[in-house]
Amino acid sequence: MMQLNLNSVQDGVLKILCLGSHSDDIEIGCGGTILRLREQYPNCVFYWVVFSATGLREVEAQRAAELFGGANRHEAVVVKNFPDGFMPFAGVEVKAFFEHLKETISPDLIFTHNRMDAHQDHRLIAELTWNTFRDHFILEYEIPKYDGDLGQPSVFVPLATEVCQKKVRHIMDTFQSQRTKRWFQEETFLSLMRLRGMECNAPSGYAEAFYGRKIVL
Repeated sequence: MMQLNLNSVQDGVLKILCLGSHSDDIEIGCGGTILRLREQYPNCVFYWVVFSATGLREVEAQRAAELFGGANRHEAVVVKNFPDGFMPFAGVEVKAFFEHLKETISPDLIFTHNRMDAHQDHRLIAELTWNTFRDHFILEYEIPKYDGDLGQPSVFVPLATEVCQKKVRHIMDTFQSQRTKRWFQEETFLSLMRLRGMECNAPSGYAEAFYGRKIVL
């Protein structure tokens, strides 16, 4: 197994941009990896962007950013109010915001949605990530859903059992607005990490998986 070393970043500060369409996407897709990066790279900082969250969902997004990224690790937490489910129809405005992001930050690592995701909002954010950040290290995370769109990821991040448990605990405690949804269960999140851990032979048996469309070593 080849391990990627991110210690050689400029100024010794690892800048991580996390992009999510909705207020629980980042946490479900790469929450464990973020928790691991916090521990592994003490100087890392996060730029946290949620594109669609209002009311209680906005409060949840802000709270989750603190729990996962750390209260003192954020360079910026941005929560927008683009229409949930209709984001492609607000494409001009979303694209303009990406152009603003490009002028604001040049991240060392970007987490975004999978380009093949069945949700239209997720696909748009993924497409604009690649369209905007053309010379960056981008990893596309996966979100389990009714559509059954899970694929064959190519990049794996093994996670300690305690990190997985912490991730799931934060998700369940923070996103109370999702409690009535049948898919929103601890078993859903743990089982996907268990399957990905099996696929990459993780020591703990757990991992998160990503799609690495273009990675230059």
